[in-house]
Order: sequence, then structure tokens, then C-alpha cells
Amino acid sequence: MKTEAVTTDTRSRATARPLGRGDLRLLLLWLLGQAPRHGYELIQQVSEMFVRTYTPSAGSVYPLLADFEKQHWVSVEEEGGRKRYHITRIGQAQLAARDAEVQAALLRARHSARTMAKAKLPPPLREAMGQLTRALMLHDRRWRDADVAHITALLAQATARVRHAAQDGDDAG
Repeated sequence: MKTEAVTTDTRSRATARPLGRGDLRLLLLWLLGQAPRHGYELIQQVSEMFVRTYTPSAGSVYPLLADFEKQHWVSVEEEGGRKRYHITRIGQAQLAARDAEVQAALLRARHSARTMAKAKLPPPLREAMGQLTRALMLHDRRWRDADVAHITALLAQATARVRHAAQDGDDAG
């Protein structure tokens, strides 16, 4: 039985998979291609990619890292009782050979993260965001500098209020 990796219907989001089959493997290899990392760092990096709406379990990440080591895609350096994974030349070649798959996985992850984050928003905020997006896209005439400055200032003010509200929520919890 095949399940869809991402769904845009927020009513069925509980059954949606945040990543497609094999995407976590590709994302981990891509992250290791950026810099050596500990397993926990990789988990946190993937979580950041998903704006913390999804965090892979250690039970899904560490077996993949063990497989990377077995395939000689990574080397492992023991560091204070922790393993630091470094991509090898073979791993870099694998990453290069799968570049199109990696780019597609990154795109799916971004789309999935956006969908999951939007689904968590209260419906009135989702609707307001949609209305703003539509209004901006339908603006077909030349923008006046004063209008751009005013709208930019309003959006910056709204962003600051959202951050402040989020900070107040973190302090209360």
C-alpha cells in the first residue's frame, strides 16, 4: 500500500508522511556533504528544515548512518563518546550521482514543511495569509516606492508582533 508523502488536505494531515520513501536518506547524505556532523546534529538539522513540525527519530536516523558507514559513504570519528560522521569520496560521488534525487527531496521537504506549518496555524491566520498572497500576486501595475515602503513596514511590524507573541508563549510554557 503506497501512501502520499505530502497532502494538502489539512483534515487528513495525521496520516500524511512528512517525507517520501528514501528522502531522509538523501537529506542526511546532503547534510553530511555540507559539513561533518554528529547524529544528534543531523536530527536537529532535519527538524530545522521542517520548522520543528517534524523531527526524525533516532531510530530512523542511526540505522541510515550505520548503512552509510557500511557502504563507505561516511567515515566515523569518535569524539568524547560521540560519533562524528564525515562524508568520504565515495559518499561525495554518491551524492553527486544522485543530485537530481537530492534536489527533488529538498523540494519535497520544503513543500511538506510549508504544508505542515500552515496546517498548524489557526484558520483565520491561514485565510489572512492567503488573502495577502492573492492581493500581492494580483497587483499588476507598477509599484510606487511609497507603497512598497509602507507595505514593507506593515509586514515588518506584523512579523515583530508574531515573534513577540511567540516569545511570550515560550515564556509562559
